[in-house]
Amino acid sequence: MTGSLVNAEIDQILNHERLGRIGCYADGKVYVVPTTFAYDGKYIYGHSREGLKIEMMRKNPNICFEVDAMEDMANWRSVIVQGVYQELMGPSGEEALEFFMKKLEMNTAGDKSISSHGMVQFHHDEQSIVKTVVYRILVLEKSGRYEKTLY
Repeated sequence: MTGSLVNAEIDQILNHERLGRIGCYADGKVYVVPTTFAYDGKYIYGHSREGLKIEMMRKNPNICFEVDAMEDMANWRSVIVQGVYQELMGPSGEEALEFFMKKLEMNTAGDKSISSHGMVQFHHDEQSIVKTVVYRILVLEKSGRYEKTLY
């Protein structure tokens, strides 16, 4: 059985999952890339080093964001968000990064492969050659679909 997700189900997926995909378009090129994220009900927060994704979103801030929650090939949920990229700097960027890290820690408690302490140090290292860009995506529209096998 397939169907559409209601807003509460969409928000549950956005609040629980930590890996999504950003789709952006600029200069006649479409680019889709995986990224970790945090959601607060209005914005999707993320961070990245300078690169093609950031360059393209600066040129065209209208993006698509996609998240999956998959049990197996016949039991999955998928969310699509249409939104607008907004770069954050100064105190608002620091607050956003703190929120992002807290959400990441909540979802990875007990996962020894993820060290948020090291990530925070990297982001606050002003001597770093490659600067970290903190951003959020204003959620304008969201939709979701699912497939569930009934036994």
